[in-house]
Amino acid sequence: MPALDRTTLRRHATGLIGIDAERSAGGYTLFAPQTADGNVYLINLRGEQVHHWKLPQRPGRDAVILANGNLGYNGNHPDSAELFGGWSVWHGGAFSEVTPDGEVVWEYTDLAHHHDAQWLANGNLLYTTAEPLPAAFAQRIQGGIPGSEAAGGVIYGDVVKEVDRSGTLVWQWRSWEHLVPEDYPLHACFERYHWPMTNAVTPGRDGKVILSLRSVSAVIAVDKASDRVLWRLGHDLVAQQHCPSELEDGRILIFDNGISRPHVSMPHSRVIEVDPHTQRIEWQYADSPGYAFFTPFMGGAQRLHNGNTLITEANFGRLFEVTRAGEVVWEYINPHFAAYPDAASRAYLPGENNAIFRAHRYQAADIPWLRD
Repeated sequence: MPALDRTTLRRHATGLIGIDAERSAGGYTLFAPQTADGNVYLINLRGEQVHHWKLPQRPGRDAVILANGNLGYNGNHPDSAELFGGWSVWHGGAFSEVTPDGEVVWEYTDLAHHHDAQWLANGNLLYTTAEPLPAAFAQRIQGGIPGSEAAGGVIYGDVVKEVDRSGTLVWQWRSWEHLVPEDYPLHACFERYHWPMTNAVTPGRDGKVILSLRSVSAVIAVDKASDRVLWRLGHDLVAQQHCPSELEDGRILIFDNGISRPHVSMPHSRVIEVDPHTQRIEWQYADSPGYAFFTPFMGGAQRLHNGNTLITEANFGRLFEVTRAGEVVWEYINPHFAAYPDAASRAYLPGENNAIFRAHRYQAADIPWLRD
């Protein structure tokens, strides 16, 4: 008998698990494995690689195909200082636009960037950064693990920025200028070095920007014209969530991770569709039993053109598509395993993994240069 692979996740099946081609939305899936050394893969519905990019940095943390067919890549910049534990894993800072042939046609750097970034239709870049909170404000942050602030007692707060193609700042939103800290206490399981940990920033309709605040379990909409918070989805609905996006009917699609969900003893993940005005869940996908679908952090949900939803079960590299009735019609497991390349990341998340921050589905018309 051959020796068993020591990596538990790699002993499981990988690649294409199954497909119902008639009920799938079809198309091509793009993903950038977190530990795959800057390799970005585009696969068809059969799980076959149809295109590949190799970038100089590992993702920090995502890649998308832009309207012009180029790749928008958020890379993990090697010169970003280690602000606190975990920063090495989720910071980015090295933005690049890359042609299908691998030519870099635009670059931008912000070493304070972390987690999400959105490449806007007008060519601008919308993304999250972290800066030290004013000392008096930091003293008002409630919750979290006592004594877990960054060096010198610093707590970093989130700033959302938008820059144009020249790198000029055209809009920014500082969390501490618009949020009342007592209304957004940290969960008891989180370190106090980062508040409120904005892990997603998404443009909405009518000048809104939708933010996911992970360590306080909240999703908020910000009006760019006034910087006001228009609405908030709180911990009664979401639990350390990711990837909110506004649908055509105004509902918000959210990947709800399920950590610290109130009155639930067994954590499980779900994807929910919420009316932000009635604060009511109008649709959800969850597995049965619930714990069969779970990722403690990261994760994504994309509504597809036929009403199906592409889901990223991030920590396990699992990508799958479900119908409105919750039936799985396509499933693929990322076969690319590796450890994080730098010592700080390996200390925070040891071992080899196949994690994916978020995957994206595209139709053939979105990729005119592709010949599958």
